[in-house]
Amino acid sequence: MCRCNRWLAGLLLAFSGLLSAAPQSVVVMTSYPQEVMTRVEDGFAQAHPEYRLQVLWRQGFDALPYLLQARQGGVDVYWAPSPGNFTRLAKAGSWQPLGISLEGLPAQIGGLALRDQKNLYQATELAGYGFAINTASLAELGVPTPKDWPDLLDARLRGRVALPDPGRVGFAPVLLDIVLRAYGWERGWALWSELAGQARLVTRGGTLVSDEVTSGRAAVGLSIDFFVASAKANGEPVDFVYPAHGGLNPAFIAITASTQAPAGARAFARYVLSDAGQALLADADIRKLPVRPSVYAQLPAQYHDPFVAAGHGAYDYGNGSSRERLALISSLFTQWLGLPHEALNELWTRLHAAEAAGHDVAAIRQLLTAPPLTAGQAEAKPLLGLFAARQDKGMAHEPATDQDALGRTEITWQFQAALQRAEAARLLEGLGQ
Repeated sequence: MCRCNRWLAGLLLAFSGLLSAAPQSVVVMTSYPQEVMTRVEDGFAQAHPEYRLQVLWRQGFDALPYLLQARQGGVDVYWAPSPGNFTRLAKAGSWQPLGISLEGLPAQIGGLALRDQKNLYQATELAGYGFAINTASLAELGVPTPKDWPDLLDARLRGRVALPDPGRVGFAPVLLDIVLRAYGWERGWALWSELAGQARLVTRGGTLVSDEVTSGRAAVGLSIDFFVASAKANGEPVDFVYPAHGGLNPAFIAITASTQAPAGARAFARYVLSDAGQALLADADIRKLPVRPSVYAQLPAQYHDPFVAAGHGAYDYGNGSSRERLALISSLFTQWLGLPHEALNELWTRLHAAEAAGHDVAAIRQLLTAPPLTAGQAEAKPLLGLFAARQDKGMAHEPATDQDALGRTEITWQFQAALQRAEAARLLEGLGQ
């Protein structure tokens, strides 16, 4: 009996040793695709075999309500290119200090802050906004390579610019904001109005934009650099132009206040920001822009260095725009320019024809390009608050309804836009167009 007890005790001791040696789970919520996370998981496992990642995939609008629930759904780390979520969750007390060394990581690039003031979250990589171009198509059209946003209004590009729909494509609202900030509210909206009136709307992400350009259906597409780099690496006929007025979208990493694995969470954040983790993000199969400047010395000479570009003033656009503002300008685009896109396209075709015929179309241009709101109205807290409330519930693209205040506001915008278009059509008819 005694011998049996000693054997059982030894077995239990060995079993407990095996349990203690098992890797500890670290739950990471992200929107990165599986092919990226597989590479990151492998690298982290080699650096830290004592931990095992459990990846939970959520897009930005789904991640926010998930992380606002009790105990944050068991998530230890949130890592995603959704800047607005990090600021909103910081206000909710959802993060704890990163608690790791940030030496060698700049706090800012151009106008963009790479971490919050309390070191609750830190940028891990950057994506540059700009133009995917098909050089052969541009040459056939006789159009020079566009260097900035107004170049896209070249009449020869009618129907050959792929524009991601801000109401459906997650990265597109920042494209709107870059132009509105760079050129001012009125001139920026006028640029978007005319561009939308002669562009092709794309409803599914950067990959489809690249497809439009590589196929030749579009000569230029508004996109993010890594989508284009991936297509180019696969031999597709596409290049990328960083415009004079550019912008960067940062991915951030943060550790939840409710984490049950703080040491593992910090180990993961430390790895992603290390030389090895940053070099991995710049790998040819991933093609992100690292936030550790020293890594660029290891990269090919043609690899875009945003820190050098920022020194030349390329990235004045910062991250001062709230997620509510981005949602607002996205909705304005949808109601005024997106939903009536075909009708708008026809009106701009007629306007340009009238212009070419020598008619005075100033009044018609004013009808089609005047912002639906003033800059001050677009910053009104009650209106922005409506968008904040919708996003906290998980904001997906849905038609506006009269069941809530925001829906009624959007329907009003649709009606106002229709009146403007009807008057523009009437004036064009008077010119014989």
